[in-house]
Amino acid sequence: MNQQCFFCSQNMKEIDYKETELLKKFVSGQGKIIDPRHTGVCAKHQRILSQAIKRARFMGLLAFVKK
Repeated sequence: MNQQCFFCSQNMKEIDYKETELLKKFVSGQGKIIDPRHTGVCAKHQRILSQAIKRARFMGLLAFVKK
């Protein structure tokens, strides 16, 4: 798959942990972070994305697991 990275195509420099609707697109139904091979996110943005998801979980904006 030669997908363009979502964040590179949107020219986003930072991923904010408070943007929960954006972060939910990269979290599975079980609450796991989706593999970058499936989402098409580049390695640089995947590291930033995972850190933002973890911060949002810690702050209580995202759930750790789905019921």
